Formats: sequence, C-alpha cells, structure tokens
Amino acid sequence: MNWTTTIGRMLGYNDVSRIDSAHVSFGSAWAHAQPALVVLGCVGLSALSVWFYLRWQIRGHQPTRLFLASLRAVVLCALLLILADPTLELVFVSTPKPVLWLLLDGSDSMSIPDELPAEERDALAKAVDLTGYQKTHAPREGERPARADYARALLARSSKNLLERLDANYRLRMFTFGEAEGVRSLNSGDTKGTRDLRKVGTDWQTTGAVTALGDAFEDLARKHASDNLAAVLVISDFDQNAGTAPLAAAKKLGVPVFTVGVGPLTAIDLSVDLLAPPTMKKAESSTINVTVRQRELDNASVHVRLYAHQPGEMTRDEPARTLVGEKTVTISGTSAQVEFPYTPEITGRFIFTAEVDPVAGEVVTQNNKAEREVKIIDDFLRLMFVEYEPTWEWRFVKEVFHRDKLVGMRGFRTFIRSADPVVRETNELFLPSLTPPRSQFFENDVIFLGDMPATALSTRFCEMTKEFVSQFGGGLVVMAGPRFGPGQLAETPLADMLPVVVDPDGKRRDGKEFKLALTPIATQYDFMRLGQTEQDHLKGWNNMGKLSWFQPVRRLEIKGTQVLAEHPTEMCVDGKTPQPLIAVRKYGRGEVVYVAFNEMWRLRRLYGEEYYRQFWGQLIHRLGLSHALGSHKRFVVRTDKPQYRADDQVLITVEAYDKEFQPLDEKDIPDRRLVAELIRPDRDSEGSRSHAFSIPQLKPGVFETRVPVFNGGEYRLRVTDPVANESAEVNFDVANVSVERRNPVRNVSLQKNIAAETSGKSYDLTDVDRFTDDFSAPRLRETSVEILPLWSTWLTFGAVICVLMIEWFVRKLVNLA
Repeated sequence: MNWTTTIGRMLGYNDVSRIDSAHVSFGSAWAHAQPALVVLGCVGLSALSVWFYLRWQIRGHQPTRLFLASLRAVVLCALLLILADPTLELVFVSTPKPVLWLLLDGSDSMSIPDELPAEERDALAKAVDLTGYQKTHAPREGERPARADYARALLARSSKNLLERLDANYRLRMFTFGEAEGVRSLNSGDTKGTRDLRKVGTDWQTTGAVTALGDAFEDLARKHASDNLAAVLVISDFDQNAGTAPLAAAKKLGVPVFTVGVGPLTAIDLSVDLLAPPTMKKAESSTINVTVRQRELDNASVHVRLYAHQPGEMTRDEPARTLVGEKTVTISGTSAQVEFPYTPEITGRFIFTAEVDPVAGEVVTQNNKAEREVKIIDDFLRLMFVEYEPTWEWRFVKEVFHRDKLVGMRGFRTFIRSADPVVRETNELFLPSLTPPRSQFFENDVIFLGDMPATALSTRFCEMTKEFVSQFGGGLVVMAGPRFGPGQLAETPLADMLPVVVDPDGKRRDGKEFKLALTPIATQYDFMRLGQTEQDHLKGWNNMGKLSWFQPVRRLEIKGTQVLAEHPTEMCVDGKTPQPLIAVRKYGRGEVVYVAFNEMWRLRRLYGEEYYRQFWGQLIHRLGLSHALGSHKRFVVRTDKPQYRADDQVLITVEAYDKEFQPLDEKDIPDRRLVAELIRPDRDSEGSRSHAFSIPQLKPGVFETRVPVFNGGEYRLRVTDPVANESAEVNFDVANVSVERRNPVRNVSLQKNIAAETSGKSYDLTDVDRFTDDFSAPRLRETSVEILPLWSTWLTFGAVICVLMIEWFVRKLVNLA
C-alpha cells in the first residue's frame, strides 16, 4: 500500500491509482480572483508589525522587538488567511469495482414446497448444499423444502459461495420484491460496514402478495440508478401476475439481466376456468362453460361439478350451495371443455363455482376451483332511439332489439322528429317528447342519436344527455347520417362528449367506394369481434362489402379516444390521421360510440342477422350493463374494488338522488347520514355476523366512508334508500387464497425472454456458478476531484490565542510597556 492509496482511502475512495494534480486555491471570491492580494496582504501586515515594534516600541533590545514583531505578523496573517479561505484541490484517478444488483423474489410462490422427482431433487440438493443449510435451518418433520429454501442454501453455501465471489469483483447491492410498490433493500451488514453475506437469507422473506417483476425493474431504475452498473442478477420463479410488463422495464435498465430460475419446469396439475355471461335473464336459458386444463395427466378422467349460491346465504357458516350439474370428462389433450345449461329461477347476484378434486402428486390445489359472479335480472334494458325520420338502420335495429331477451318490446322506445304528432301520442313504441320528465329520461340505459338537425336538439335534451352519460354511466351511440351529418352537433353541448371533433362545415364524402379498415385494437372490444373464430371475424366484416359514403371529421378528440375502424385512404385535416369510421371514448362514468355512417345494416348482406345482431347486441350489453338498470341508477352503492385482502380498508361510495334524479342532500335525511349494514362471513364475540354503521355525506348526492375487513370470505353490504325505503345491496370478497399459489411451475418462457432481450443469460440453481465465468465487467477509470479546506477557523483562533499569550509573556519578561 503506497501513500497514494492511503490518501484515497482517507478520503473515502478505494482503488485510487494516482493523483494527477494538487492545486492550492482560495474559497473567498476576492482571494480566488486575485491570489496576489493574499501575498501582498501578508507582506504588508508583516511590514506593519515590524514598523510598529521598531518605531513605537523603543524599550528592549532590537532582536527581542523583532521576535515580537514576527509573532504579531503571524497573528495578523492567520486572520487574513481565515478571510481568504485557502483550499487544496486534489485530482486523482481511481478504478472502482462495477456495481451489480442482486434481485431476489420475495413473493409467496417462492414458499411453495414443490414435489420433485427423486433424481432431480437429489441433484438440486447437492448443487446448493441443502444438507449444510438444513444443519442451521432444520425443517419440520416431513416438510418438503420450499423453492426459496433451495435458493437460500445456495447463497449460504460454505464452498464456492456465490455472494462472496460476486462481492470480490463487484460492489454488490441486494434487493427483494414481493409487492407492487417496488423493491426493498437487503442490508446484511453492521454499522461499521462489514457484511456477513451468507446471512442474507435471514432478511429475505417470501410472503409477498404478488410477483411484479416489471415494477421492481422500474423502481430500481428510478430510485437506485448507478453510473457504473454492470448487470442485474435475478433469482425468481418468474410467475409474473401483477404490475408493469417486465420485458420493457428490463430494457430500460440498459444493462444485461441474468436470470436464475427456481421451481419445476413441469408438474402434475389440474386447473379450472369458468366462463359465464355477466348478466342473465330470469327464466331464460343460458350456457356456462367450464374449461379444465391439465399438466402431466394425459387421458385423465376428471369429475367436474358446478355450484351456484347467493352471496351471504350461509348454512352452518358455509355458503348454501346448489348443485347446477356434474359431468365426467376425459382430457385427451391439454384441456377439455364442459357445458352446463342453466335457467335462473330467481333474481339477484349469484356466484357460480366450478371445481374438480385434487389428484395424487398435485402440489398447488388452489387453481382446482374457479368462481364467477353473475347478475340475474327480471328487468330489461331501456333503449331510446332518436332519429329525424325512419331509416334502414332504425328499422333493423328496432327488429333486432324487439327480439333481444334483455330488451324486448318493452325496452325499445323511439322519438321520430318527422312522425305525426298523433302517432307519437298514441303508439307506445314512440315517445311523445324528446325531453320527458327527468324521472323517465334517466331510466334509459342507452341512447341512440341518429341523423338530426341542430334545430331539433333542444338545450335541455343535450344537457340531460350529457348528465346521463357522465354522472349515471349511460351509453350514447352517435350515428352520422347522409342528410344532416355530425357537424350539426358542433355548437351543442354534445360536441364535447364525442370521440371526434366534428366539422360544422363538413359535407359527406361519396366520390369513391371503399372498404372499412379495422385497427389493431379493434378486437379488444367484444362488439367488434364477430363470429366465434378468427375466420368468422374476417368473414363477418368482409360481408359488409364496400361503402359508398361517410361523414368526415376534423380530427380525433385527444382525451381517451380509441379508433376501432378507419378509412383506408381519407385523412383528417392534419393530413396524417386516417378518418375514423368507428370510435369509442370514455366520458365520465359512461361511454360514447361514434359511427361515421348509418349503414351497419350491410352486415346482413349475405348471412342475415347473425353478425348484425352480434354487433349491436354486444355493443348494447357493453353500454347498458356497465351501470345499474332503469330507475336503480337513482341510488347506487359501490365499493372501490370487487375483491380485497384481509386487513384492507373498503371504500364505500353511495350515489343518491331523489325521485327527479336531483342530488340528495343530507338535510333531507334523518340524522343526516345513510344507514348501512355489513354482513360478515364470520361471527363476532357476541355471535353476530351483522355490523350496523352510518355513511356521512361527502358532497350533495355522494356519501362515503371506509370500513375495515379482517377475515376472508364473502361480505354483503346493505344501504337503506331513504326515498324508496328499500335496501340496495352490493357484495365483495375478501380473498384468503393467494394469487401466488395458482401456478405450480416456473415461467421459463419469461425467464429466458428477459435474459435474451437484455443480452444476458438464463440459468438454473444447478448451473448458476457459471455466471462468474460467463460475465465480467471491466473497471472503468473515474476521475474525481476532492476539495479540502486547508485552514480551520477554530484551530486558527486557538493558534492566535497561543501566539498572543507567548507575545504577552515575552513582553513581561523583557519588561516592555
């Protein structure tokens, strides 16, 4: 160790190779700008001291006076240097070790005790020295090691310890992740900076609720950025189930990511998926589909059962389930589907549960059951179709929804501006007014607005429609017609709601026929997916043939617009954006759909109503079933999530209106609060499952509070409507089954993709020792500048006092006055 290294370590820098320069400067602005002033000042103060003692102190010998003059000069120069603030600027070169991040998966899936084949289990235990690890961490009798135990054994291994080898070549930083919030630093050291790397497993806990690799990568990049980061080493089962996509987040790190996979590549497993319509009609038959998937169980015979129960119905503290049906199926491939017909007999919310029995050797059994909540109604969707005059679209839409079991004859009403007033008054199909009383208008679920002139759209209709969509979650479909066009809406309140910015001077374009072009995101919307297969989907849209006209717009609305179909050649005013033909936009609680032509009836051209009914049916179900139906929109109880975890806080919000759909005020309610009741799945100390509480007003029309939940199960919330004196109910679940326990195998595909996309490599626990051979990062030369103060004020004052005391002593000694 030479003096250069010693100086570097004294200053907190390791691996200092040389000092390039040492330069004395001054911190004060006047001294830094003109250092000569400090020298001249010291010379002047020294000369002043000599002159003072030789000229005015005539007693004593001349050598004594010169000695005293030098002491006084030292004092004055020291004071001047305090004002000048001298510093020493050192420029030195170092080659520090590069940084390496070790990221450990702390999610609950790492606690799964896998059932491994004997040969594979023995090879893994030998590679990580599991026997040595279990000498200090003895498992319970009969308990299999968990995934994390194998990884901890590797990190604690006495011979060829991975962490010690990494620490020798890198500045090792260790983190763990198991929540969506990001990473947590693992500190395996004392306050003096020494670290026992083999004890890192003590700080590494595997109780996290989710595996959010992408969030972990982003948190590292955001909070723990390092200019000399060499690589990231991740130990995980890569069962990504929450948060940001990990591949894109890993690329943002800008360094190779090396992945170490934990967990089996395959396992004996049965899993169940349940597909049920979100809403069923009472006394109408529906089909519930159950899909059973298998691993390592070819040609297995599985008994599938389907149950239904209403939330809150209990029998001996268990849900009162009704068997819908049971079937035995042989899984010849990777999966098999089972269909169960079901005809609801009563209304309400039901939870359907499909389950299969565990099989021998199955470790993860939480995925043997699947649940879906279904709402069964004896109500109907209410559609209001506004049109200037009957069109082909109006006729065919009317016929489709007259036969729809969720709409029917009672649910479809229309206002035709050109209709005879007598017909509008006498025919129950027609509405006599475009603006009925609020109590009737807000009972609608979806509004169709066809080709209407601006003069026919009153301000009251536009304002109520805007409130209907934004406040009550209603759906609005705007279909442009060839006669007036969407430009008629430019000066109305409806213009702000549209997915497009309309042109008040726009004219229909009908110069050349064209075929509608679907955008890549179109299939993300169920009403745009026609048929049951990809081939049916393309056949359905090709069935439209060529269109002869459309209504152009200026541009897209910036906020939240999604274009689902566009013109193949025509552009908006910017010359770059294709003209939208079908677009959708969220507006407040509701949604607005824009169609640039009113010829969707062309879907009937070759195949009758098959695709036409599917398009409009799925669109109406999307818009109409996303909120409470009819007058139930007047008093709506919501929770901020459909499912919670134990110890969560449930946010309860009630939107309350009076009979005329005006916001309900607390002064109109007894005790100025809403009365609520929470029915728990468990009993309290007094044997009751019910808990009464009140909900205060947040603002007129909105009441809000939070309640804690502690145990898993189904909860039922009842809130009394003070206007109708009826109870509104909502149900939610508190999960006691971790999402981490639903996948029995490692996600090998994600593990390898992360490594490949970032130029890293993928390992297993048995071959991770190759990492130190496969990867090495050069030490980069860093030039650092350190500015050291050369003059301490307190030391200077101490020295001045000492010098003054010496001067005083000498003066007394030689008897100078």
